[in-house]
Amino acid sequence: MTSQQQPIGWLGSPPGARWPNDSEELDANPNPFIRYRSMLWSHHRALEVGLTDGAFVDIVRRLDDAVAEVDGKGFRDTPLVDLTKVGSIIGHTGGLLGKDETGNVSGTHKARHLFGLALHLEVGDVPTDTPLVIASCGNAALAAAVVARAAGRPLTIHVPAWADTTVLAKLDDLGAHVIICERRRNETGDPCVLRSRELVADGAVPFTCQGTENLMTIDGGRTLGFELASDLAGVGTDECRLFIQVGGGALASSSIQALSEAVDLGVLADNPRLYAVQSEGCAPLNRAFMIVQQLDDPCAAITSHDNSDIMWPWDDPVSLATGILDDIVYDWQPIVGAMMTGGGAPVVVTEAELADAHRLVNSHTSVGADPTGTAGLAGLLAAQRHNLVDNDTVVVLLTGIER
Repeated sequence: MTSQQQPIGWLGSPPGARWPNDSEELDANPNPFIRYRSMLWSHHRALEVGLTDGAFVDIVRRLDDAVAEVDGKGFRDTPLVDLTKVGSIIGHTGGLLGKDETGNVSGTHKARHLFGLALHLEVGDVPTDTPLVIASCGNAALAAAVVARAAGRPLTIHVPAWADTTVLAKLDDLGAHVIICERRRNETGDPCVLRSRELVADGAVPFTCQGTENLMTIDGGRTLGFELASDLAGVGTDECRLFIQVGGGALASSSIQALSEAVDLGVLADNPRLYAVQSEGCAPLNRAFMIVQQLDDPCAAITSHDNSDIMWPWDDPVSLATGILDDIVYDWQPIVGAMMTGGGAPVVVTEAELADAHRLVNSHTSVGADPTGTAGLAGLLAAQRHNLVDNDTVVVLLTGIER
């Protein structure tokens, strides 16, 4: 696939992007937004408007310090953990590694996306009274509230009627304005997203983890993929299979874009083979993949804005993994493109596999992830059931802390 054929939602590297000298940069700059700054569009934008590299670093540190005041910690490289014991229990004969995001700001990867957006607002000199808006039922909302509070910016959060009361209380403590959204009669799609779009039309900035609402949310999310590329290069893993749970899709989209950039720069020899994981109670990505796979011109489908006949809302989403219950995978096109070109596939997991993966991680590791956060491992269980993996090295993303 050429650069002119990249899927809708593919951000790519900014001009002059440079991979850091990992051995030096990690010790000096444990914050990924500093370590990988040359790869970020916010850094490129800062230089475009006349800021120096040092000035950008100062902005990152100032905002990160403010995040630490709100959340108790700032951004640091998150660990790649050995899950060999879990692998042995489930009969996986290859290596098994997990990228542990549960110790990240607000306990999830979501904060990467929002911090990246906050940097764009800072370098773009967007007035601090400009309203921000997000639609979320949990982790993304908490991450947005933490980062917006640290940045001193007003945030409105649209949540579904079934949102967890504990999460709502935390959002209130963080000073966010929360609006509960009921589904309107004959309305299709997520009502929270629809209400958020109404505020955007009135001038609010989409402060979201959906690339279709704000493409630059992919920018900060890519730091996870950059770290993973450095981790894999460090342990000498040239080939692996990567299982990523998919809700709205920005996690997988950001990660695979970053890994692809790492391959382009010679950090990795090849892209990991991607397996996008959804639950049987909400699997619009699997449905879209099957449709695209049968088309005469799949490339046209993933590069077209007209795709309502490929991706449409899932009826009555339900799952133990509530964080991947988006009825539409907004950032589906880069994910489907990566699976089709790289030999991967979507994986649909059962509720029993979700429960088993959650139990395995919490019983046999020190990672306290929730059922959404362990859904990647559930994908491996399903892949074993379908004989998709053998003695390959597998990487899963452990993305959300048990609250």
